[in-house]
Amino acid sequence: MSALEIAAVVVTFLAIWLTAKRLMLCWPINLLACALYFKLFLDVRLYADMVLQALFGIGILYGWIAWAMGRRDEDGEVVVAPLPRGQAVAGLVVGAIGGLAIGWFTSRYTNAALPWMDSTLSSFSLVAQFWTARRHAASWRLWIAVDLIYVGMFVFKGLILTAGLYAAMIVLAVIGYRRWRRVTSA
Repeated sequence: MSALEIAAVVVTFLAIWLTAKRLMLCWPINLLACALYFKLFLDVRLYADMVLQALFGIGILYGWIAWAMGRRDEDGEVVVAPLPRGQAVAGLVVGAIGGLAIGWFTSRYTNAALPWMDSTLSSFSLVAQFWTARRHAASWRLWIAVDLIYVGMFVFKGLILTAGLYAAMIVLAVIGYRRWRRVTSA
């Protein structure tokens, strides 16, 4: 456990909590969390997750704009949008194809510690991030599934504090899903 991991855990927990509450402040805090985890994953050779953090940075900027445009005029609250079934299936197919493609690349051309698992989780995390940016309550269900597996991977890699964070993120995702479901028919 390093000071970098501790800082990344604290900032990420705050960012996810703010996201569950649908507060715009979640986006800059999420950006900082990505930067911290980018460096941490570089240090422990989880390259797909490192690249994921950079892609999350782009997704965060997109989400920040999408949420700003998806607010109600009367109270400024972020509106949750339903996820159509076809888009859900398409997202899951893209996640699977991305996991295979990234896994193939990282298993052949890098010294990644867990290329297939890391790549698959990273790919589905991008789908979940996109769904979050699009304000779909279903994003929380995908986060729960991904985070469950991440817990095991981080325990295996000795990132115990990060594994604990991801376990806490499962709880936050359940809370986020319940809160978002109350305000939509997603």
